[in-house]
Amino acid sequence: MSTVTQCPTCSTRFRVTQDQLDAYHGMVRCGRCEAVFNAIEHVYDDGPSPQLDLPIMLDEASDQPDLTSEIAEAEAALMAAESFELSAADQEAPDQEADASADEEEFLAAAQKKRAGWPWALASTLLLLVLLAQGAYFFRVELAARLPGLKPALVSYCGLLNCQITLPSDADLMSIDSSDLEADPDHVSVITLTATLRNHAPYSQAYPNLELTLNDTNDKPVGRRTFTPADYLPKGADEKLGLTGRRELNIELHLDTADLKPSGYRLLLFYPK
Repeated sequence: MSTVTQCPTCSTRFRVTQDQLDAYHGMVRCGRCEAVFNAIEHVYDDGPSPQLDLPIMLDEASDQPDLTSEIAEAEAALMAAESFELSAADQEAPDQEADASADEEEFLAAAQKKRAGWPWALASTLLLLVLLAQGAYFFRVELAARLPGLKPALVSYCGLLNCQITLPSDADLMSIDSSDLEADPDHVSVITLTATLRNHAPYSQAYPNLELTLNDTNDKPVGRRTFTPADYLPKGADEKLGLTGRRELNIELHLDTADLKPSGYRLLLFYPK
């Protein structure tokens, strides 16, 4: 449906559709004088008045304005106004497309940066694995002692590298709590060495070597001997099991000193390098 409205400024009449009125809330622009007005408030009724019953004869040469021509011109002006508003809306579209293009470029740049960064991530992961492998190799003894659950895996790992997992041997955590050197009353040249060896670690440690030094009355060495675990362990003891954590071992050795006649001694423990 369409209706005819009349410009209140220049009295130009032109036809508008209901869609055009709805799109701009009834506001239109005159194509002749470019005045903006509400078309609904200025609807022009071009029908005959009911009070005029007699027919009206119009001369073909009359100066009566051509309403159809004016309406056509007004419609053209309205279409031009609509075209102007559409072109203004289209100007916003390139900006939106530019923003979308910028977002796409930013996304592509981020994706390219991510692809370029994965070799570094892989290299970092490999380096970390190498460091962990080296740490497991150099500290395999301590790890096996402190984390018994890892020992089977460490044993398998050492099987590949042809290494062994021995017992820890920390001399700072092993001590001689007490010792004594006495002459054997039944044998003149025999002395008896007694000592208590203690493991202060919470895990088993290898048995240490013991070094006994015999001194004369001037505290000068007259004899020295090193005892391995096989020399002082009681019969039936398994050297490979080591001394259990926070446990002690009593040692007793009978030594033939011959003509040394020691008057003092010194007993030390150590682990061979």
